[in-house]
Amino acid sequence: MTFELVIVGGGNMGAALLTGLLAGGLAPGSVAVVEVDRARADGLVERFPGVSVSATVPECAAAVLAVKPPDIAAVAVEAARAGAQRLLSIAAGISTGAIEAALGAADQSSTPIAVLRAMPNTPALVGHGVTAVCGGEHATDDDMAWATEVLGAVGTVVRLPESSFDAVTGLTGSGPAYLFLVAEALADAGVLVGLARPVAESMVADLFVGAAALLREQGDPRALRSMVTSPGGTTAAAVQVLESAAVRAAFVDAVVASARRSRELAGG
Repeated sequence: MTFELVIVGGGNMGAALLTGLLAGGLAPGSVAVVEVDRARADGLVERFPGVSVSATVPECAAAVLAVKPPDIAAVAVEAARAGAQRLLSIAAGISTGAIEAALGAADQSSTPIAVLRAMPNTPALVGHGVTAVCGGEHATDDDMAWATEVLGAVGTVVRLPESSFDAVTGLTGSGPAYLFLVAEALADAGVLVGLARPVAESMVADLFVGAAALLREQGDPRALRSMVTSPGGTTAAAVQVLESAAVRAAFVDAVVASARRSRELAGG
């Protein structure tokens, strides 16, 4: 049997992707998951009835490579040997060129294999990820459309050149951590001014959801901030403190540092 799609790696991101694809109508019998950890594999069997789970890559038309970066090259070769003509990697820091070189060194068939690369972020675990995708040397528009459809199962997808991926890592890849840090600080502040911690944490979570929905709908953060900030009011006093502490500059520096580290890890 040849599977339409194989997800190599049944960890959080692989399982999230499978959840989204099945919810979108992918037939369980057309997809397989490769997971070498026995306990995790047993959990996948229980969680996804009808989906094949194995320790090796079965025959397939395409594969998503959701393993750790050091394992990508070997897994790509294994998937290609299983017949995959499309390989979509979600490993950080591993370029399409590196995967293509691994395939070439392994003496794969003369038919070029489409290699694609994606950079998702953790909100993909709840179907609200932001993912950048690019194609390698042999990836066609059809291959890009396929990858966009697959990744769209867990959120929004943006097509970008691979040269932009370090910037994506700094902004949206690491971005959830920046927001979670802000959420921690706000909850602590709520406790400081008299709220019970569970109340403060719940209110902060709802604050983020509501503000994000408003930003998504109106799309102008500067105008939205101005709308909340009445002259001489409470918000104006608070924003003045944040600006005096150079919070805006700190976020810029954080994104730049993350992007720089991404380049370093990739050997750039």
